[in-house]
Amino acid sequence: MFNRVAKYPIEKIILERWSRRAMSGEPIEDTELMRLFEAARWAPSARNSQPWRFIYAHKDTPAWKKFFETLSDFNKGWAGNSSVYVLLISCKTYEEDETLARFHSFDAGAAWQNLALQGCAMGLAVRCIGSFDKEKIRREFNIPDDFDIEVLVAIGKCGKKENLSVALQEKETQTSRKSLEEIVFKDTFKK
Repeated sequence: MFNRVAKYPIEKIILERWSRRAMSGEPIEDTELMRLFEAARWAPSARNSQPWRFIYAHKDTPAWKKFFETLSDFNKGWAGNSSVYVLLISCKTYEEDETLARFHSFDAGAAWQNLALQGCAMGLAVRCIGSFDKEKIRREFNIPDDFDIEVLVAIGKCGKKENLSVALQEKETQTSRKSLEEIVFKDTFKK
């Protein structure tokens, strides 16, 4: 299944991680979830501020349904088979002096990557969702104004591609990446 090839030797898990939509809906225990959060906890952050926070809800709970109701219709078409939703938010200020934490989103992204890699290592499907009603989530989950709502993450046990719509089945594959020559420049920027 894994068809990605790196130009230089890198860790296998980095190539194996991809954003699946096909999920089975089977339950995931809190002990499994805590492994994901533990991995996220160890991400680097500016001033070691660890600005990320996670709010999660299991399928068939009122909180899960609240998350689901904020999704775009497109995302509702596949994310209803997730076992857990995780909301990633980040504090916009440093706790110790309440000054602007300019890198809070960047740091939250590092935590997300650790969570995603751990999920991949555990054989889980882990996919970010960006198209949802952030203001509704802010109200429903009492998110303070000094926190940015970053992404909603759908997590589940891997499901069958055939259970997705035909259009999504075509998209349910690993994608490649731009070449290094397109993203890495020595000495100066190039187009």
